[in-house]
This record gives sequence, C-alpha cells and structure tokens, in this order.
Amino acid sequence: MASSKRPKIALFSGDPAGIGPELVTKLLQDTEAMQSADVVLIAQGSQSTADARVSRHAWAGRHAADFAPGVAQADNGRFMLQALSEGVDLVRSGAADAFCFAPLNKGALRMGGMHQEDELRWFSEYLGFDGECGELNVLRNLWTARVTSHVALREVSALLSPAKVANAIRMITEALHAAGVDRPRLAVCGLNPHNGDGGNYGDEEGRIIGPGVELAASQGYAADGPFPADTAFVRASRPQGGYDGVVTMYHDQGQIAMKLLGFEQGVTVHGGLPIPITTPAHGTAYDIVGKNLANPQAMRNAFDLAVRMGRARQRARIFKQPMETQT
Repeated sequence: MASSKRPKIALFSGDPAGIGPELVTKLLQDTEAMQSADVVLIAQGSQSTADARVSRHAWAGRHAADFAPGVAQADNGRFMLQALSEGVDLVRSGAADAFCFAPLNKGALRMGGMHQEDELRWFSEYLGFDGECGELNVLRNLWTARVTSHVALREVSALLSPAKVANAIRMITEALHAAGVDRPRLAVCGLNPHNGDGGNYGDEEGRIIGPGVELAASQGYAADGPFPADTAFVRASRPQGGYDGVVTMYHDQGQIAMKLLGFEQGVTVHGGLPIPITTPAHGTAYDIVGKNLANPQAMRNAFDLAVRMGRARQRARIFKQPMETQT
C-alpha cells in the first residue's frame, strides 16, 4: 500500500553567518521543490516564507539576534547545535520524516561546545546510537562511502579491516535502499597504486579489502572489487554497466573524484544513523555571504534526497503499522 501523503522535512538554515540562510531562502522560493514535501522550518525569525506548505518550528533560536556575517564564533556554534537537536528530535518523534540542513562551520560548532570530531559523531551521540555510521556522498545517481574518514593518511592502512570494509558496503547498500534503489551495484576501491600490483606495492587488497568484500557478500551485501582506485570511478560512471556506488578506503580517494564531477551539486548523507539526514557537500562560503552569489543546486539536491528518504521512511511506517496493531 502506497501513501499519497507528502513527506514532512525538517529544514534547518545552517550556519547563520554563512550562505545557509540564502540557500534556504532560494529553496523555499522553488515552487517545484515545495510541492514535493511539507516543510518544518528551523531558522531565525527574520527568515520568512508565505508558502502554505511551510510551517515554522517554535524554538528558542528562532528569536536569536543577528549574527556577524562571515565570522565563526561560539554564538554561531551554540545556535547550530541547538537547531540540530531540534531537527533530530522532530524526526525521532515522528513529527518529521527526514532532516535536511544547510552548510555548517565545524570551527564554530567546536567553539559552541561540540567536542566530537564532526557533526556525524555528534548526531550519533545525541541519538544514543552505538552502531557504525559514516558520511556518504552523493552526486546525481552516484554514491560513495569511505572506510576511513577524517584521519591522517599515514594512519589509513592500520585502520582498515575486513569488518570495516564490509560495514561500509552494508551502510551504502542500506542507504541506497532507503533512497529507492532496490538492487544497488557497488564497486570497491583498492588502496595502493595499481591495486597493489600483486603485492609489489602493498598487500592490503588481498589481505584486507578482498576478504572484506567476501564478508559483506556472506552477509547479503554484494559488491565487486577491489578495483584500482584510479579506474573505479571510470567504471562507475559508464552509462552502460556502471555502478550506483563506490566504496573508497580514505577521504580524498572519493572526494576528489566527486568534487571534480560536480562541486556545487554534491550531497552528504549521514549514513548508518537511525534517521535520514542530508546536507550539501560544500561549506559555508564565508567569502560570498550577503552577495547573493550562492549556488542553490546542492541545497536543492540535498532536499530532494531527504524527500526520497523521508518518503521511504513514511512507507516503512505504513507497512509496519498493521503488524503492530495485531500484536
């Protein structure tokens, strides 16, 4: 049974000193986007909308004083952390189906009280979630996951394990399912030049990554590889026989390729968490704040993906309801 009801998206305007408020204003003016969902807006009171599909969330930060543009400071960080908790609470309580937010500034978040390495870990702790999670990046129909993330390159090899490779495959598979891809095709990158060249340039492919692919397959999450990293994205982006997702071993292995393919279009999904959370993959762009130059495409893409994932979450609740009623 399918639902004709629009999903409800909690939408936060992001760092108030960055381009987030401008991006969200442009998104709210996008008639097509607003027709796809109902929106609960988490923003300062000065950010207005006349769209009947948009309701304002009543929260203390709504009445915050204006912030100095283009400056990272503790006030910004506290505002953002409060808003993030509001958005998570809306989805967790069932008042919204997914959470989408404009870019944040990590420096301001830390000044405002965030002690985790990034907002993903903050979300995980706030939700009381102790499972595996990681950033997924999305550009049009191509997704990437990474086994390691914000760590020094010299530490990557020691942090790899078959279990972590398998977990990254599982995480991106489940996220693609939540976005409506029934049978995702995944490619897995090697770590070393030329995939290690049979052990001449490193043995992680045969010792760790290959076994990780096999472990994932035994758990019901199929993937191909490992492939040499310098050709994996060529394989993935082929019109015929390509892939829906690529699993990389470290941050820049996937990020460089994705940003070259479309810097102002990419989306970050906070994968593995129990609720859908999306945001543009770019930053707060302090240098262009107030100039009306911000490109809203990635914000629109993040919103559209939140709508897709929110609709899937909504459907899952509908199918689950009769079972709960019978018990």
